[in-house]
Amino acid sequence: MQTQIDSAVSVIPVTIGQQMRCYRAFVTTAPVSLDGPATVTLYASTFGDVAGFAADPLPFDGATGIVPARLVLIPTTELDWQRARYQSGQFLLAPTDPVLVGTRTLQQWLWHRLTLPTEFGA
Repeated sequence: MQTQIDSAVSVIPVTIGQQMRCYRAFVTTAPVSLDGPATVTLYASTFGDVAGFAADPLPFDGATGIVPARLVLIPTTELDWQRARYQSGQFLLAPTDPVLVGTRTLQQWLWHRLTLPTEFGA
């Protein structure tokens, strides 16, 4: 079953060599351990901080506002699987606002993420 993807969701095409993948941006409260191998965390903070990037308002209070949350890129080819995995743990997966988090912003954040040193000393 293919999930219908709203064309208004933030999207970024990534081309490496001859391969191109399209990624969709989401706000999630899921831990990294539930991510697929191609899911990329662009930004991690508290839910109160990250919730503002969502396409639709995400209500929160003082207790839920401090829950860890992330802005992630998920390949469209893995979206159904990733959504099911997050939902099985009852974690939020909400599309980002394409105006606040447009292609240019996603490109800048992804470039920044790719240039960060890794824990292996790269």
